[in-house]
Amino acid sequence: MTLLQEQKYLKVFQKVTKLTSMVLDHQQVMDTIVRSLPDLMAVDAATIRLIDAETSQFVMGAAHGLSAEYLSRISIDTEETMEMIRSGYPVAKTDVDLETAHHDQDLVQSEGIKSVLTLPIIFQDAIIGMLRLLTRDKRVFTADEISFSMALAEQVGIAISNSRMFAEMENQVDFMKEVQELSTLVSSSLDLSEVLDTIVERLPHSLGCKGCTIRLLQSQNNQLELVASHGLSETYLQRGHVENEKNVEAALSGSPVSIFDVGQDDRIFYKKNMEEEGIKSLLSVPIKAGSEVIGVLRILSDISRCFTSSEINFAVTAAEVGGGAIRNAKTYQQITLLFNQIEENERFLSNILDCIRPQLLVVDKEKHLVLVNKILQEVMDKSENELLGCDYNGLWQDQECDEKNCPVSRVLETGKSATYTHRTFQEDEVYWCERTASPMLGPDGEVEYVIEVIRDITAKRQLEEEQLERVKLQGVVELAGTVAHEINSPLFAALGTAQLLEDDIEDQEFIADIQTIVRNLREIGVLTKKMTSMTGFESRDYVGDTKIVEMR
Repeated sequence: MTLLQEQKYLKVFQKVTKLTSMVLDHQQVMDTIVRSLPDLMAVDAATIRLIDAETSQFVMGAAHGLSAEYLSRISIDTEETMEMIRSGYPVAKTDVDLETAHHDQDLVQSEGIKSVLTLPIIFQDAIIGMLRLLTRDKRVFTADEISFSMALAEQVGIAISNSRMFAEMENQVDFMKEVQELSTLVSSSLDLSEVLDTIVERLPHSLGCKGCTIRLLQSQNNQLELVASHGLSETYLQRGHVENEKNVEAALSGSPVSIFDVGQDDRIFYKKNMEEEGIKSLLSVPIKAGSEVIGVLRILSDISRCFTSSEINFAVTAAEVGGGAIRNAKTYQQITLLFNQIEENERFLSNILDCIRPQLLVVDKEKHLVLVNKILQEVMDKSENELLGCDYNGLWQDQECDEKNCPVSRVLETGKSATYTHRTFQEDEVYWCERTASPMLGPDGEVEYVIEVIRDITAKRQLEEEQLERVKLQGVVELAGTVAHEINSPLFAALGTAQLLEDDIEDQEFIADIQTIVRNLREIGVLTKKMTSMTGFESRDYVGDTKIVEMR
């Protein structure tokens, strides 16, 4: 190597060192290198690919001077070349467009690439990536160029690793603060929707990603249900079930999964949907509540990226914080739902009892009221609070119901249902009530409570009395008609005979007697006519205790 070449390489080395030392973000380091090396090394293009820890594959880190189609090819180089790079050896090739062993030879030819120098990027004796220098003119890389490029690649490895370590340290501090803030936010709410929304909104922002989803396991069918999302279209979210995707299966088993290229990774099912959504990379982590996995959190990036260990740890920690908050919120939700159901059942039972038209009450073994419906409250003209706990016997102290006939007392004594009918008095009005008591037995078979239903049967009793009166009236009417019929036959015969005698007798004294007889017989006829047409009667006092009937 001539002195001039040494000076040139030294100058290039110094520039690369200076450039890489000026930036601390490893992505900026890679972008700076691939943009600077073509001019410094007199090549047309440069790329840096890094090892994906998840798949041990080389994934694109930075590129300059090449088309997107060429960069997106599946095969980077021949298997022989890739094996050499993995072993830590550089590979220089001339006339790569004429190779036949390359799987994507058409793309190489259409890109016009002639020569390629591929260099392993090594840091602390480990391969962390590769640096490729490409020319569109045929070029034979000399031993000095290869040796210098190796040193340059090593420097690039140091720069990338240093920037990574700095970024990791910086991220760890930021992520620690973010976890604390997230923990405070999600712990301050017991509203499940609010907790979920907080998580899916904060995490993509913290990691500089497109969106985030949370799916929780449903205990009924052990399926994942999408419960929260942010930054993603409804079309993408409705693409289908994800339970059988390998990245989801791994997360459900408790392991985080980082995918650099979702379009080429076999752990992804819906590649087309992700392409349409603009998703390039994905991080899938388990959501844990204690040691139990309760769901999966997925962070989606619209730029290709290798998630660093600090980013993965942050996502895992955030998911665990969220998992605890989710469980607390779900527990609170279940407790609230339970109380609501209890209150609803109480309201439902109360409404049912209040809809029962008869009066209803429940007493315990000490004959204290423990439940009353609204009808009983209205009849007693007392509120529920005034009645509950009252002595049952006090309700009937002014009524015609003694202890011996009390149906509740009989149930407590015998354990069997009992019924009793008696009169009650309200504002000088007389009412009839029918009381039916039934036992409620405890686990030991003894009477624990007594349910009593009180029906107002005043109208029923009045109806029965009216029916009795109608029966009596019908009997009297029928009797009167029968008597009238029996009287009319001899009456008309006697009246005819008397009228004939009246015409035949000449003696005036006898004529007057006959006329009296005829007149009385006719009055009897009027009476029998009234008896056959009567519709009612009234009884009235006559002489002494005797009563007579006055016909209507």
